[in-house]
Amino acid sequence: MALTKQARRIRIKKRIRKTISGTAQTPRLSIFRSNKQIYAQIVDDLSGSTLANASSLDKEIAAAKVNKTEQAALVGKLIAEKAQAVNIENVVFDRNGYLYHGRVKSIAEAARKGGLKF
Repeated sequence: MALTKQARRIRIKKRIRKTISGTAQTPRLSIFRSNKQIYAQIVDDLSGSTLANASSLDKEIAAAKVNKTEQAALVGKLIAEKAQAVNIENVVFDRNGYLYHGRVKSIAEAARKGGLKF
């Protein structure tokens, strides 16, 4: 029987998370996208804490009337700024089972332009 899209993504996510883990020196930049919004957070998996987060629901991003790909780029820029505010330069990128395409690619490229290294 064929897998649903969600089951397929969860299977890919588990396969990715076997090898990717965030530490205090190189935390994990995790992406979640829904149909309308996109969220990013920088996580230290050893302590189980979120060090920085950004989403398309933030006031300055929600006020900008742009399409979802450009909105993701704004989230990437914002997460890079927040990461540098807490002295984080290197991260491990976790695409969370999504294809590296469209909004996920846009958020990653904007975070790189903002100064994050991964």
